[in-house]
Amino acid sequence: MNYTKLIEELEMLVSQVGVKLRYEKGDFEGGYCVLKEEQVLVVNKRLTDVRRASILAQALMQIGVEAIFIKPNIRDFIDNESAKYLQSKKNLVKRVDV
Repeated sequence: MNYTKLIEELEMLVSQVGVKLRYEKGDFEGGYCVLKEEQVLVVNKRLTDVRRASILAQALMQIGVEAIFIKPNIRDFIDNESAKYLQSKKNLVKRVDV
């Protein structure tokens, strides 16, 4: 998979839904938030392309992109990354409950 092209497609979707995208350095991976009434998606610029694409996809699912047209392969990637994220959260809760 060409992650550079995938990231470009995901970045265009972020812009299309009106969210400001920022690449920053720091001790974080990234995510979606509302900062002073502005929707912002911050991604750590030091991440690999694979991880950047994953962060963008998870944030798009959180923002909600069900109502807009997305190329099928991009939608599949967003759905798959979101499912992985949700599964990891379920596994974390199970470990805490034990």
